[in-house]
Amino acid sequence: MPAGTLYRGREGMWSWVAHRVTGVLIFFFLFVHVLDTALVRVSPEAYDDVVATYKTPIVALLEYGLVAAILFHALNGLRVIAVDFWAKGPRYQKQMLWSVVVIWLILMAGALYPVLGHAYLELFGK
Repeated sequence: MPAGTLYRGREGMWSWVAHRVTGVLIFFFLFVHVLDTALVRVSPEAYDDVVATYKTPIVALLEYGLVAAILFHALNGLRVIAVDFWAKGPRYQKQMLWSVVVIWLILMAGALYPVLGHAYLELFGK
């Protein structure tokens, strides 16, 4: 291969990978959500048992991961739209990615207590 033609995989590649991974994770969550919601028509008791398992601290961590995936996917999707439809988008794509990461970290910090607060109280009490 001639020099300079091999893609080195910097921020753009990692945001592409993260966008695909979060999209797949969100898809699987939606698939499971449809299945467990459909369970209420088959057996309300089984549905209640499944919902009871969702109130555990481990599932609270998974919920926090789901919030992380949805927020990153949404913010990065807006960045991709800006890169595609704004004439200067490709020039500023790296700066926009770092802006997305900073906004994502701030929002994730804000989501920490609302999502994990009940798990913390269950594990460590008041």
